[in-house]
Amino acid sequence: MTAAMLPLLQYCKNETLKLVLRISGTNHILGHRLWIKDFPKPIQKIEIPYLIIGGGITGLSAARQFRKNGIDDFLLLELENHLGGNASNGQNQYSKFPLGAHYLPLPNFSDKKLLQFLEEEKIITGYDTSGFAIFDETQLTFFPQERLFYNNSWQEGLVPKNLNEADRHDFDAFFEKMEKYQSAKGADGKFLFDIPVKMSSADKMVRDFDKITMKEWLRQQGLVSETLCNYVDYCCRDDFGLGIDYVSAWAGIHYFAARKHDSTPDKKENVLTWPEGNARLALHLKKYADGKNLPNHLAYEVKVVDDKVEVKAFDSVKKQSVSIVADKVLMASPQFVNQYLFESRKQTASKFHYAPWLLATLTVRDLIDNESYPLSWDNVIYGSKGLGYVHDQHQSLAQTETRKVITYYYSFSGPDLRKMRKEIYSGKEEKWKKLVFDDLKMAHPDIETQTESIDIHLLGHGMISPVPGFIFGDAKAQAAKPIGNRIFFAHSDLSGISIFEEAFHQGIDAVNQMTHAATLDS
Repeated sequence: MTAAMLPLLQYCKNETLKLVLRISGTNHILGHRLWIKDFPKPIQKIEIPYLIIGGGITGLSAARQFRKNGIDDFLLLELENHLGGNASNGQNQYSKFPLGAHYLPLPNFSDKKLLQFLEEEKIITGYDTSGFAIFDETQLTFFPQERLFYNNSWQEGLVPKNLNEADRHDFDAFFEKMEKYQSAKGADGKFLFDIPVKMSSADKMVRDFDKITMKEWLRQQGLVSETLCNYVDYCCRDDFGLGIDYVSAWAGIHYFAARKHDSTPDKKENVLTWPEGNARLALHLKKYADGKNLPNHLAYEVKVVDDKVEVKAFDSVKKQSVSIVADKVLMASPQFVNQYLFESRKQTASKFHYAPWLLATLTVRDLIDNESYPLSWDNVIYGSKGLGYVHDQHQSLAQTETRKVITYYYSFSGPDLRKMRKEIYSGKEEKWKKLVFDDLKMAHPDIETQTESIDIHLLGHGMISPVPGFIFGDAKAQAAKPIGNRIFFAHSDLSGISIFEEAFHQGIDAVNQMTHAATLDS
């Protein structure tokens, strides 16, 4: 979770089903207190050269970069009782499971900083004679990787098979365009679409795509196949939380064209994944913040005072406040939090749209279907409201499973995300149970009777959603500007796309900016 997210557990038990509802998002009571700032006066003062606020991937990446730059004198504040943000996990007696992001696609060959990190953590075990990365096979998705329930049958892959001629024509035309965009460069010599976003070309030829929705772009291209639109809509909801009716066309194309699949010689698409999802990557980063972090601390005031930055934070366990005086502060917190910490930020923050998410982890006796294609790591149901589910034990080397554990994903895509956020927090256990079962019954008719427990995890501000005009708009640029060379800002929402790579680079870049050491990450 981010620095303003607090879990609230509610339990509802009966003889046949144990429902565990974990509502994760801005705690209503604490959020109200952040607004009115009725916290006790600080009773302790800490002085530190550098302070990080927010223990998600950006904050942890910043901690790593401080260490790499030879700086150990820093402190990290995190509201939650753990670090990791949206790269967190849960665990039951059968498996670990993700509570957010659950995979990392193989990075682009040009992303040397990320490749270095993966090599440090033995995810990359070496390089071949041609310079291609060798990834630890146990951390790459095992076969079978993906399947789609389409026309009452499971099939390999997520693109529907046995399409009619018109549908096949549109799919072929779409992928041909994406392949061209994948390799195309602008007049400045940069790829039109790249990761991180800051590396993408400034060429106006494609930046204008940010002014329209992905659905409008598809129509302009004459790509009107309902099956194709359903597929692209699924991909956009999966990465941005919003479907093609609401997401920027530039962001939608970026999903397909920014990854070059060039870090391995076969150039095949593959991902790194773990039972706990990206919490594994967070674990690798956490060691850099060992002994340097204060969990359960909510920063509620940040001010420049006498050429220093004074931060007041509330310890939600001890119910007392602390004052931290730092030379420089890195706000690795999202803008919906920062708007309460800095004057004149509300208008800018209102341009940041965050899609709510629901995750449901089910422990089942058996996962019964028609066995037309075997259970895979990623399992998607065509025409469903959700995004399918991952089999959390897929990477396990165990020969037998007494129970299966799956995690189902659902993004609340729509025109009014604030309204949806209110609805998810007012929803009752039965509502979410019905939503999950109704979706999964399309492929697994017996899922309800086979389920022993559900852990439902709600994210009110699950991820930044790039609506038209946001990626290259003024709000993002304004929110990223430092204050007086004392307060700096870094978060994946400042890139406009909520993926691990963006958060990782945001942390690195901010620390290098703070310490004037932009060339030290080598």
